[in-house]
Amino acid sequence: MILPHSRNHPNTQGKNGLDLLVYIHMGLLSTKKLTIVKNAQGQPGDIGDGLAVPGCQEVMQLSNPRINKTFEALFALEDIREIYRQSLPAGLTEAEEQALKQKLAEVRGYLDEIENPGGQNYTSKIGSLDVRTREEEYINIHPIQAAGRLTPAARKAIIAYGDGYSTCDFCRKPFRLDKITRPGIQDFHEELAKWLNADQARVIPGARRGFQAVVSALVEKGDSVIVSALAHYTEFLAVEQAGGVIKEVPKNEKNVVTADATAQKIEDVKQKTGAFPKLLMIDHFDYQFANEHDVYGIAKVAKQYGIPFLYNGAYTVGIAPVDAKKIGADFVVGSGHKSMASVAPSGVLAVSDEYAPKVLRTTQLAGDVTNRKFGIKEVENLGCTLMGGTLLSMMASFPAVKERSLHWDEEVRKSNYFLEQFKRVQGSHVMSWWPRKHTLTRVDTTGSYNQVAEIHKRRGFFFSEELAERGIIGEFAGATKTWKLNTYSLTWDQTKYLGEAFLDIARKYDLPIN
Repeated sequence: MILPHSRNHPNTQGKNGLDLLVYIHMGLLSTKKLTIVKNAQGQPGDIGDGLAVPGCQEVMQLSNPRINKTFEALFALEDIREIYRQSLPAGLTEAEEQALKQKLAEVRGYLDEIENPGGQNYTSKIGSLDVRTREEEYINIHPIQAAGRLTPAARKAIIAYGDGYSTCDFCRKPFRLDKITRPGIQDFHEELAKWLNADQARVIPGARRGFQAVVSALVEKGDSVIVSALAHYTEFLAVEQAGGVIKEVPKNEKNVVTADATAQKIEDVKQKTGAFPKLLMIDHFDYQFANEHDVYGIAKVAKQYGIPFLYNGAYTVGIAPVDAKKIGADFVVGSGHKSMASVAPSGVLAVSDEYAPKVLRTTQLAGDVTNRKFGIKEVENLGCTLMGGTLLSMMASFPAVKERSLHWDEEVRKSNYFLEQFKRVQGSHVMSWWPRKHTLTRVDTTGSYNQVAEIHKRRGFFFSEELAERGIIGEFAGATKTWKLNTYSLTWDQTKYLGEAFLDIARKYDLPIN
């Protein structure tokens, strides 16, 4: 159900799609988005609410008119770019000039409609793809999308550098990504290392490829690798690919991994296998509860045993200060698309000089027929890593990412403010460590909103629909027991609105509020 209570609203009874458009533009209905169905003749038919509608073959969504027209204008400008791309260097032909004028008029029309919205307004499609407008139309609390929202600079970089190998316009010897100076990719690598207070840094296709590179370089078949009991599955896969064996540090009753537990696990592994683990990988904040683990203490333990330590900063690098040397990490892995406002897949791997010769080793092989060698290419990274829009989006966002990392405490304060409101609904609990030290949180609403879901005809989906009705999206659709949310980058106004929305839903269904 996208339009709330459409069939029961006094202004919608007996109305078809075209009638409803009039009501919205007259201001008699207020909604973020609604569903219009088209009949076999392609004309708007009855209002749909997610149910099968006889005689209708297509469903379209009506979005915020201004947002819709903004996308239409952007797409029209892209069509103008294509006119230039298809033209000769000498200039536009008469036909191309005419096409340009038509598109310019189209853009002006869209700009007028943004300023003075009105008229029929169906959302556009990109071929068969729906236009993604959730960041413009909703407050998005999706647990893994919050810190990956692109900055305006990154979105502009995608427009300019979206073509495949756009990083390679001026690739010169020694023909390696981190050596390119135009655009300033070499400088960016140096800035990354300095920012993380690490010796060297590389961009990679996601944090998982950082795990893979380090494990591939250090672990052989049968070697033990220690991770936490809350480790991400990609840490497991990296170890499995190398033929290693996973050993987990158990979490305590507060769902936290400690230095003492890690030391005990190392001793257990030595006693049972006769050898110390070859690598220790621990998340600063895990993905299940986003609890903070004692990475500083664990790094000291790793150093005492002479075991290299990989700091998993997928949920910190890009949103909070991270200092490799202060932590005592030999490796720092971060996620660009999760926490650095970058296009997926992207990430960063920082390496100490001690382990760089292994993890960043260059190929030594030569062809037996051609005797070809590619000595500058790094083996674990499979040569160049991020080409095109992924890297340029990360570079464009970097100034804003560095700045926002300095204000992490403020983000945590906003998260705790919202959760204080959330907890006022009796039966709503925070499962993560309280008070929060992160904006990602696991919650339990079994005793509150799930009580409604048990008797509601829409079951758990009622909650998603109530949130969407209030302009909130990103929760796990249908989940009303345990689920996760993330408040990162919300303004204070949005944070307060979010808290009031949860209370408003509770009031509507007579749930007790403290």
